[in-house]
Parts: sequence; C-alpha cells; structure tokens
Amino acid sequence: MIPIYPELSPVHIDLRPELHPLFQGLKDGISEFTFANIYLFRDTHKYQISQLKSGLFLIIGRDNGKSFFMLPFGLPEKDFLDELFQKFVSMKCVSEKQASKLADMGYFVVEDRNNFDYLYLREELVKLTGAKFHKKKNLVNVFVSKYLYEGKPLLEEYKNDALAILETWRDSRDNPGDYAAAKEALEKMEELQLCGGIYYVDKKPAAYTLGEELGGGESFVIHFEKAIGDYKGMYQFVNQSFAAILPEKYKFINREQDLGDEGLRQAKMTYRPAGFIKKYRAALYADILREIGSGGKEQSSKALKGSI
Repeated sequence: MIPIYPELSPVHIDLRPELHPLFQGLKDGISEFTFANIYLFRDTHKYQISQLKSGLFLIIGRDNGKSFFMLPFGLPEKDFLDELFQKFVSMKCVSEKQASKLADMGYFVVEDRNNFDYLYLREELVKLTGAKFHKKKNLVNVFVSKYLYEGKPLLEEYKNDALAILETWRDSRDNPGDYAAAKEALEKMEELQLCGGIYYVDKKPAAYTLGEELGGGESFVIHFEKAIGDYKGMYQFVNQSFAAILPEKYKFINREQDLGDEGLRQAKMTYRPAGFIKKYRAALYADILREIGSGGKEQSSKALKGSI
C-alpha cells in the first residue's frame, strides 16, 4: 500500500494496521511519532509517505513553505541521506540518537527548542504537592469548591458533547488553530484508539482532553485539550483530574511542544516539567538552520556529540 521511493503516497487511514505497530515500537517518546498524529495533521504539514528499498519509511512534508523529511524508524545509508538533504530543506524531528549519528556523518545539526516536548511526572500532576505547585493546587481547590462538576471517560456516547465544546472553542478564536485535526480526532476516536476525558459544569459540557499511549508504554501524550466558559481553575482541574485516572503504568505525561509561542511556553513551564523530549533539525548547511529559526542553538558536530 505504501509505494517505493521516489513514489509517494498521501497518508490515509488504511495505513494504520501497518504503521501503528511500528510507531508503538519506538522508544524515543517523540509526540509526532504516532500514527494518529501523522494522520490527523497530514493536511497541516502536507505529509506524504514512501518506503525505502531498505524497508525504512520516509515521511516528507512542508512547514511555512519549506520542505522537510522525517525518518522515524532509522537512518539509511549516507549516499541516500545526501540525496534527501539535497532534495529537501531539512530533516525534522531528529531524535537524540539520530542527531549524534548525523553529526558524525558531517551534517549540521541544531536543537529544535520550539519543538521540544514537555515531559511531566504523572504523580506530580496528580498530587500537586510542595511550594512549586501551590498556585495550581489553589486553583483546583477554587474550581472544586465553586462549581458543580462531573468528569467522565470520553466514550463514543459523549462524542457530540465534545464536538460541541470544540465548536464553541473555535467560535471564540480569530484563527482555527488545530480545529480541523481536533474535530477529526473526535470523529475517529475509535479507529485511531484515542482516549480521554470529558468534563461538565452545571451539567453542561465544558472541557475535554484526548490523547494516546506513546511507544515504550510509560508515557501518555495529550494531543488535544479544549475548555470553554469562564470557570476559574478549569484547566488546572482537568489537568489534575485526567492525570489521576490514567493507569499508574504511565510514569510521564507528554504535553507536546510550545511551537515558540512565548505565552504557551510560560504556561507549560509553570507546571515544572520533569524534563524534555529533545528534538533536532539537520541540514547540509548551517545557514539553512539559522533561516528556519527553530529556537535552538546551533552546535558543531564536536559540541553536539559531547551533549548527547
């Protein structure tokens, strides 16, 4: 179903049986590397996929008019990599292991800070103990004491309520953001095996969260979280409440990247991340990486190898 390079195919739902197990086998914890994420954002990033003769899969796309490629399942031979770097502007979502190997091969590599995933300890988000979470805990307490609320697993029977939340969220914004992907995620929850929670205030749908297990099995990634209404402490309550119902096997919650948005970065940092899933960009020339502006520091091969 997936053509051999240089032929390319759009990403469609029928590819899930082949690709989902491969993504689940990855251990790097990169939030983009799930079938659901690639599928849901296929139009946003113009994703296409191809199979290499080595059996690896190549994903190509575009951001802001600039082409990129991704190799989630491994690196091919250098001759073929050279061809890809000549054809596409950069390689995106480079893992730490890949970054080291690419640096050894002589490619320019830079931290893609804007796309670092924020990683939180699930237990800390549940308990919110200590001075560093004092404000968050107070906001949760305000919400719990002030509103009549109810939380439920986001099952198919509550899908229309979640869609209503999403529509109201969209109507309140000047730009659509991830609306299209979020809508399709709700419509295809069962096909994509996504799970989440939905929250009601005064018996009215008010918020939902939706995500999935990442490869390796110890992290759960939140792909979408939407809330409506002027309920003080709503987001903090949803964050804590959903973390509390996740199975204990999930040590970490991955809340994805900030995309360089300073307000979002500040908000994510207030939850005191336990760490980051670092991602890198690679290219043939250093000036390409500076032009992309990924929010990270350019590093020489020597410096990069010493930091990984």
